[in-house]
Amino acid sequence: MTTQTEFSKRPEVTVDTMGKVHNPSGQGVAAFSSKKKTTNTDKSSSTHQPQKQNDHETRKIEEGSARRNITRKKTDSSTTGHYDSRNKKHGGAGKGKHSDHLTLLDDELPLDENDPLYVAEEDADPSSYVLSSHETADELRISGAGPSAYDADNDKAVYGPMLTCAEFKIRVSDAVREYFDSSDADEVVRCIDEMKCREYHPEVVKRAISLGLDAGPRERELISRLLACLHPNPLSDDCLELGFEVLLDSMDDLVIDIPDAKAMVGSFLARAVVDEVVAPAFLSNRNNSHPGDCVVEKAVQLLSREHCTARLEKVWGPGDGRPVSELKSAMDQLLKEYLLSRELDEAASCVRELKAKHFHHELVKRGVKIAMEEDGRDHASKSSSLDAMAALFKFLVQNSIVSEFQVAKGVQRLEKILPDLKLDVPAAPSMLDEFETLAREQGFLHIPSGKA
Repeated sequence: MTTQTEFSKRPEVTVDTMGKVHNPSGQGVAAFSSKKKTTNTDKSSSTHQPQKQNDHETRKIEEGSARRNITRKKTDSSTTGHYDSRNKKHGGAGKGKHSDHLTLLDDELPLDENDPLYVAEEDADPSSYVLSSHETADELRISGAGPSAYDADNDKAVYGPMLTCAEFKIRVSDAVREYFDSSDADEVVRCIDEMKCREYHPEVVKRAISLGLDAGPRERELISRLLACLHPNPLSDDCLELGFEVLLDSMDDLVIDIPDAKAMVGSFLARAVVDEVVAPAFLSNRNNSHPGDCVVEKAVQLLSREHCTARLEKVWGPGDGRPVSELKSAMDQLLKEYLLSRELDEAASCVRELKAKHFHHELVKRGVKIAMEEDGRDHASKSSSLDAMAALFKFLVQNSIVSEFQVAKGVQRLEKILPDLKLDVPAAPSMLDEFETLAREQGFLHIPSGKA
């Protein structure tokens, strides 16, 4: 009975008194009466006027309520209807803020005549600019020497090499790697000629041998043959010797990556002497300037052995070709047989069987020399052997067995040994001129007269 009496004394809990019963102060609780809700509903249904957008003050619906209607000020939507961030404040005292006052000039500013680098002639005539990539280019231009090349892309004359040294090294490396796959030395020669960078030609020796050190015996044999093909054109004697000097000076760096680099470079140097690419005097001069050079001592040791020529021709193992001496003997035999039979097809078949495209210049040299000797010491009015030899090389060039470059190189080598050849054949100079005339007329020799 006591419990029921106490329960009956409690106030009745209704919607109006619910918040006050549990929270007598009513703080922080939105308490609405049914009358208030009905009044607000009637007002909202009777008046449909929207709330003004310009009233940005914080409003309270009812005192003691936690509900607030907060509207943040952005952009006047009545004018634009979209939010524009340009009116927003940026940090950093306005850094990064777009402004119409900052404009970029499309045209370049005029140069100041008081500028120490100002040159009136060059600024007035843009075609007077030249491209240069070498230190001596300015000296060549001041001395009055003509441009070494022409850049068609930029329509400018070029004094000095067409490429920088770094670009030249990259292209030479790519050409040598392709040569490892194709074994076409003529393509490497054409690539070097097209780059027109004679100042960097010593780098060809260093780059080619360095790539050969990282490869196998076959690639080293190809590099030795490539050096023989590059001499004397486009690489002269001075370029080859300077290239080997640069290579020998960098041996300390090569040994770090390739421990046997000194022994292999010594073999390359000795093979170059045997192939008549480098003069033997280079070894003695290098030994005098750098005494105790183990690479030069290794080359001298290889050249001092018995039958050194035969051994150095196979210094890289069997390789993929026959020795030089064997090639020379086979060439002499087929050329003499051709002069007796005059059968072009048989001679062309023998040349193909040699499989020595890199050594065809020796075939031209020996062929003309044998023809001179067959015609006799005194040159007659008509040289039948020279005519037959010219017909053979024309046939070989037309059938893409011997390249025109190899023919030109063979004639150049004949020009170099002409004083010695004149001792055996007194009429050798006139006979060589006759052969060159026949070759130009028949279209398998394109070097100018007097520059062979």
